[in-house]
Formats: sequence, structure tokens, C-alpha cells
Amino acid sequence: MIPCYFMNVSNVYVVKKAKKLSGSSYSEIYKKASQIYKKIKKGTKRRPYIRSSYFGKEKIFLSLFWHHLNEKLNMKDKIRRLKFFNCAIELLKKTDIVPISKENVDKKSEILHRFKGVIDNREVFFVQVKENKQTGRKDFISVFPM
Repeated sequence: MIPCYFMNVSNVYVVKKAKKLSGSSYSEIYKKASQIYKKIKKGTKRRPYIRSSYFGKEKIFLSLFWHHLNEKLNMKDKIRRLKFFNCAIELLKKTDIVPISKENVDKKSEILHRFKGVIDNREVFFVQVKENKQTGRKDFISVFPM
């Protein structure tokens, strides 16, 4: 059963096809996530991206996610985030649900969009996208469970 604070399903995307990546070690999960990333990467000659339904089929670039992930020092945190990579990709491609958007506190020239998603076993996760106000470029930064 979904907890009472998630009963308002209008602001939560329910992941339908993608599954949470399984595995117990970082190398095992990283291998699965990088295979998904390589499939996306094959579709372009330049920077890998996906097209987002919410942003009117605009591109969301994926490379910043891997840099952000590598900055994390805690291996458990890396594993926890990587497990939701597949779900994050589906959410970004298919959601039309309005995210929580606010100006980046550190950089006033950026807007941070936070999407909320839930997978079939009722696990809630968030996907964060950074948008540059001047250029309109969007980068997938992070995914993390609640």
C-alpha cells in the first residue's frame, strides 16, 4: 500500500516498464547501468541524450550524471543511486507531470527540476534535472530513492 502522503498520485510518475537494477556489488550494478547508457549513446554521434515528453521533446543530456556519481565517496550511496538509473530514464522520457522547480541556490543562472517517481513495489525516487536559464540546456544530474 502507498503511504498516505503519496495518495495524491497526480504529482508522481508511476514507472511501468523499467525495473530497478538488481545486484549486490557496485561492479555488477554499474555494468547493467552502463549497458543501458551505451544503448542510448549509440543513437548519437555526439553527447548522449534522451528526449523528454515534459520539456516538449527537448534533449536532456546524460553525461553529467556520471560525473556527479563519481564525485560520491560512499560506495553504498553510489549503488543506491545506480539501481534507479533505468527507472530515471523512463521517467524522463515519458512523464508529463509537473516537477518541483526552483532556482539553484549556488548558481542563479540555473533552475533545478525535481521529478518524483514510484516503481511497482511502492519505492519512491526522485530525478533531478538542471536547466541553464541562458541557453536552455538541460542535464540529468541525479537520481536517488527517498
